[in-house]
Parts: sequence; structure tokens; C-alpha cells
Amino acid sequence: QVQLVQSGGGSVQPGESLKLSCVAPGFMFPKTYCLGWFRQPAGKEREGGAAIDSGGGASYGDSVEGRITISLDATKKTLYLEMHDLKPEGAAMYYCAAGYILQGTVAAETLATWSKSFGYWGQGTQVTVSS
Repeated sequence: QVQLVQSGGGSVQPGESLKLSCVAPGFMFPKTYCLGWFRQPAGKEREGGAAIDSGGGASYGDSVEGRITISLDATKKTLYLEMHDLKPEGAAMYYCAAGYILQGTVAAETLATWSKSFGYWGQGTQVTVSS
């Protein structure tokens, strides 16, 4: 059974940085896969933040591009999300996700079709940005 366990998050002030982690010990990395981070502001729908595919490609959502970096340490089966220069609108519940995809599928496609691409989800972690 694939479980994604998140850590990090919390409350920061505007302009500060934050790093989220997501461990997936049961995820089979040798297969073609996608990993991603999603955010859901209070009262709004979940949206894609960033994704990475098994080819090493990464894609970012328009609302966060330039302020976040997704990375993977496959040896530790840990996905990271680094957020820089956080703004109040960056406050949200953040979820990591994983899925198995068809060979040749790239990260941008998984973000566009995230409800179909990602079948495994972390428990979510709250990020608050306020002064």
C-alpha cells in the first residue's frame, strides 16, 4: 500500500521561505511515475502547484511559477517543495501526490490532468503566511 507522509509547513511571515517534505516508502520508483504538490486555499478548489515526472522533467502551475521548486531524492523516496518569498496568498493546505503514468507522459500533462494522473495523496499540511 502506498502511503505518502508529509512534514514541514506551519506559519511564516511574508517574504520568508518554507520547505515541505513528503516521504513515499511504498512507492515503486522504477516504474514510470509522476509526483506533485498541490495547494488548496481555504474555500477554494485544489490546484496544481508543481509536478515532476520519471524522466526528470518538472512543471509548475501559473500561479506559483518562479516562487517554488520541486525536487526529488529518489534514494530517500522523498519529494520536496521549496517555497520562496511567500506571500499571504500562498496560504493554503498543501498536498503531495504520486501516481503511475504511461511512458512518455511529461510533468505538464500530469498537472493538466491531475485528477486522473495522481492516485495517491498525502495527508496535507497547512501553510499560513501572515505578519
